[in-house]
Amino acid sequence: MKTIDLGAVRAGQASFADITRDIRHADLYEMTDELFEELESILVKATDAALLFVPHDAAASDQSEQGWTLNHVVAHLTATLEEAAAIAAMLARGVQGEERLRYETPWQDLSTLQSVLARLHESHRINRAFLDAWPDEPHLDLTRTLIPRFGPMNAIGLYTFGIAHAQVHLEQLRETIRQYSLSESR
Repeated sequence: MKTIDLGAVRAGQASFADITRDIRHADLYEMTDELFEELESILVKATDAALLFVPHDAAASDQSEQGWTLNHVVAHLTATLEEAAAIAAMLARGVQGEERLRYETPWQDLSTLQSVLARLHESHRINRAFLDAWPDEPHLDLTRTLIPRFGPMNAIGLYTFGIAHAQVHLEQLRETIRQYSLSESR
């Protein structure tokens, strides 16, 4: 899987446009398929009980150091992927909007492995559909700035940002499953 390395962007050594410069619309299909294959390969190892396990996370935004459950991470990352894909499709079509295009499935509704895997399959289909909505000659001159330190992004950059964001969560998913497995073996 092609990994989008955000380290150079975070360090101020490159813009997001720099690290996505060589990615083409056709590449986004392969990147999408590889990401969802990786997500499924991680999550298929989970159980219904593992989905609701609250992991320890020293990087948690509150002092409790409680991380997000697997179903919460899946709801969050699929919402971000779909939002980035929707905005990218609009830009590719020449529509410069500034509104948020986000819907996040309530993570509480993803209470079984079957529902989590169904959500992944649905999101995969939605993301590919947004790629299919691009015109043959996308408007790659249009940009939008979602996060100032990442700079302006065109349609390819925005779509790739969604993938990069999901990639950041892959290790979180693996670590939660690891912690759950350890807790079950005690």
